[in-house]
Amino acid sequence: MSHDHDHPHHHADHHHDNELDPMAARVRALETILTEKGLIEPAALDAIIDTYETKVGPRNGAHVVARAWTDPQFAEWLGQDATAAIASLGYSGRQGEHMQAVFNTADTHNLVVCTLCSCYPWSVLGLPPVWYKSPPYRSRAVIDPRGVLAEFGLVLPGTTTVRVWDSTAELRYLVVPMRPDGTKGWSEQKLSALVSRDSMIGTGVVDVPEALT
Repeated sequence: MSHDHDHPHHHADHHHDNELDPMAARVRALETILTEKGLIEPAALDAIIDTYETKVGPRNGAHVVARAWTDPQFAEWLGQDATAAIASLGYSGRQGEHMQAVFNTADTHNLVVCTLCSCYPWSVLGLPPVWYKSPPYRSRAVIDPRGVLAEFGLVLPGTTTVRVWDSTAELRYLVVPMRPDGTKGWSEQKLSALVSRDSMIGTGVVDVPEALT
C-alpha cells in the first residue's frame, strides 16, 4: 500500500504511546538480567547491534542498488520482480515473503514504513533500526512524511511527490535511491560503498563525499 503526499504538511505535535511491545519488553528484561549477572556487557552488545544495523546487513541492499545503477537489464528485472532479482544475488527472505523495489526519481521520493508492526526486509537491510520500530515514526511517516524527513535532515522541494509505502508480513519494500551525479564510470563496488541503509528506507539520499569528488 502506498500513500502519495505531493504538498507540504503542517506539522503539529502529537503524543504517542512509546511503551515497548511485549516481545521488546521481554528482550529488555532478559538483557537486564544477563547484565546484572555479568554475562553480557551492554556497550559491547550495542556495538555488535550497530555493526549489523549499519554495516553488515545493509551491504546486501547496497549491492542490489549498485547493480541496478550499473546494469539496466537488472534494474528492469528489479522493477518487475524484485524478489527474483534480489534472490539472483544470493539474498532471499523467509518463504512467502516478497520484495518490491521502488525507484526514486527527480519528481518522486519514496519512504518505507510499517504502520501495523515493524515488518522490514532483513535479507537486504539486516536488523531494523530502533527508530523504524517506534510508534512515532510508524504513525507520523504516513501523517507527516515531509516533517519526518526534515527531522532526518532531508528537506525536499515542494514540487517533489512523497510516496509512502506500508510494508506487511508478505510484502517488503526496498527504495532504490537516485544515482548521484559525478559517478559515471565508477565500479559497482565503489558505488555500493555510497549506499546507506537510510537511503534504502527513504529517510536519506545518496551523496558523494567531498573526499571522493
